[in-house]
Amino acid sequence: MRFATPAALWLLFLAPVVWLAQGRIGRAAALQYPSIGLVGDLGRRPSSRAGLSLLLLRALGVALLVLALARPQQGLGAAEVETSGIDILLAIDVSGSMRALDFAQRNQQISRLDAVRDVVKDFIGARPGDRMGLVAFAGRPYLVSPLTLDHDWLLQNLDRLQIGLVEDGTAIGSALAAGTNRLRDREARSRIVILLTDGVNNAGKISPEMAAEAARALGLKVYTILAGTGGEVPIPSTDRFGRQRIVTARVDVDEETLARVAEVTGGRFFRATDVDSLAQIYEEIDAMETTTETLERFESYRELYPWLVLAGLLVLAAERFLAETRLRRLP
Repeated sequence: MRFATPAALWLLFLAPVVWLAQGRIGRAAALQYPSIGLVGDLGRRPSSRAGLSLLLLRALGVALLVLALARPQQGLGAAEVETSGIDILLAIDVSGSMRALDFAQRNQQISRLDAVRDVVKDFIGARPGDRMGLVAFAGRPYLVSPLTLDHDWLLQNLDRLQIGLVEDGTAIGSALAAGTNRLRDREARSRIVILLTDGVNNAGKISPEMAAEAARALGLKVYTILAGTGGEVPIPSTDRFGRQRIVTARVDVDEETLARVAEVTGGRFFRATDVDSLAQIYEEIDAMETTTETLERFESYRELYPWLVLAGLLVLAAERFLAETRLRRLP
């Protein structure tokens, strides 16, 4: 049990103020019978039991409504979850060369980006206890998703990755710097960047080596992945008449730079030439970052305030009904 807005409970302290505002407990009797005792009561007004009952009902109704404002919630169940205490930033190349059709899945040629997207989905699904973020890059990097434990939302943003949203190019150094900046103030047990590209750094104002030194200084580990075969690759293209066709284009790669970035930060460099090797790489990274601990948390809560609102309104309605009928004060 918890209150979603506990600050509303301070309103309960208004009840004594309302009580004192009545002058004294209960309503003054409207009709008094002749009696010698009335002489001793001069100067003060007697209270009736009816007034006390109505005031208590009113106070109860208001208290129930205040509790409703505090939004009490009941936990529907506790679940044990495993968390690694690891923050992972995924940096994925979305330059034009990621359209290359040199990956195959179920005997069908698919683009590099589609292959990466499918494998990364499995990687995200295998690590529910990690905070993950996503940066895409071409001629410059852009944030797709900040670090989050909401992996469903992360997967939705991964599906939205497209080629051509920013100017073309491959800004590896800038992408690594952007990922490093997203992890720099985190207090996780381990912080890693998994950077995947299929080309050579040819854009951006920061070199991969400089970005790697910054990552090392901040205690970040970088895993680098080079996707694709390089050389002449088939890439779909649209001519000026809007017709789709496959052209052959040359894509250069730079294994040395990526290997050096990984080495400087204490990570590893990988080369993926097909879907199977790409999947195996992410599985290896998953196996290398496996420190886990078990936590207990409530996964969902049921709102109880509607019942308190209903009870409070019924009590106030009963107070009004009694004040106009059985406990009615005579004029």
